[in-house]
Parts: sequence; structure tokens; C-alpha cells
Amino acid sequence: MQEKSTTFAVIGANGGIGSALTNLLLQQDHQVARGIRDNSENAFTHPSAQTFALDATSWDSIDAFFDAVESSMGPTYGVALCVGSILIKPAHLTQEKEFQQTMDLNLKSAFGLVRSATKRMLKRGGSIVLVSSCAARRGIPNHEAISAAKAGIIGLTKSAAASYATQGIRVNCVAPGLTRSKMAMPITNNEAALNASIAMHPLGRIGEPEDIARSIAWFLDPAQSWVTGQVLGVDGGLADLIRR
Repeated sequence: MQEKSTTFAVIGANGGIGSALTNLLLQQDHQVARGIRDNSENAFTHPSAQTFALDATSWDSIDAFFDAVESSMGPTYGVALCVGSILIKPAHLTQEKEFQQTMDLNLKSAFGLVRSATKRMLKRGGSIVLVSSCAARRGIPNHEAISAAKAGIIGLTKSAAASYATQGIRVNCVAPGLTRSKMAMPITNNEAALNASIAMHPLGRIGEPEDIARSIAWFLDPAQSWVTGQVLGVDGGLADLIRR
């Protein structure tokens, strides 16, 4: 990154991707505001990072998070949303509560972030990065609910990028394949499921949190001032290629 001591906000900073992104930004000498659901048992300490509690499914909570960050650390240049969920079920077995939770954790949180961040960036510009999924770009069996939510994030990315480009606000999105994280443990801890997933990815492995974090950090970088409205597949080729 070209600009040092820039302040970035990472929402979902205690997850696999969020933790990797936080560490990467701190290694690059930036300040990081860590947003997590419950910081009562959080042991993370770093002189350039502060932790704030927020519920990403609540728009009021996201607003309060940005107010607290600006009061304590000053304006943020960029923000990344690293919260989400995985629901692997066909539509006919999906309960309404499961569907609503999937939409809240993924699409509602993304919209709430864009809503709050853009209000604060209108006069100074900035960068917003959302996380979709390769399941929104390729038809994968039993992913109906999560595919719908993640496809909504892609649509949100493109529309918001168009709406706010003249204000210097960039909105981009990464679309990962299966990534090793706590959220993915039901798959990664199951040898048969893990091997089946590996076999789907043309590059022959699942993703690591650092793979996704590096792409998010690239979008956040002020040096990428001419990049907006983009969806980057960081998925080992899953969405676009057939494995040989």
C-alpha cells in the first residue's frame, strides 16, 4: 500500500478471513478498527488496532460502530465486511427461519454496511469491499439460499459502485471458493466432504484465509483508485473452469 497509517475497518474481524485481513493491514502499518459481535472475551491486542462490538445484522448497530470508530480513531478510508454463513440445503428442505438467517447474516449486513459507510464517505471518498461467493457465479447443488444471498451482494456491489462513483467511493467484491475457516469446519473436518470439494477446484486445493485477505486488501488500497464495481473470483478456478 502506498499510503501509511490509513484507518480501515474490518467487520467480522475475529473470523478466519477477517483475522487474516486484520493482520495483513497491521503488517502494512495501518490502523484497524475491528468490529466483532461480542468482544467480552476478546484477547486481541495491538497498538494500532481497537476492537468494537457490533451486530452486523442490525443497521443501528453498524451506525453506532462507525460513530464509535470515528470518535476514537478518526475517519476510516476503507471498510471490509467479513461476516457471513454457509447453508448447504436444497430449497425444499430449507426452513423459513434458516432462509431469513442466511439473508440477514449475508445480504442485510452487506446493505447495512454500504448504507452506513457511504453516508460517512460522501465528502471524502473511500473504499468498500464486500464478500460474495463462487456459489453466486456458478450453479452448485444444494446452495439455493446462500446463492441467493450472495448473488444479492454482487448486485448490491455493482449498483452502489455506480451510485457513488462520482463521490470517489469505490465498491468492490470478492467471491471466494471454499475457504478454511471456523465457518467451514463442518465441511473441512469431514474427510469425504473436503476431498469432494478439493476435487471441484481446478487448482486442486481449497482456499486459505490469507488468499482472500490479500485480494480484499488490494481492493482497499488507495492506489487502486480507478477500480470499482468489480467482482473478483478468488476460488481456485471453481466458478469459471472445468477441472481437467
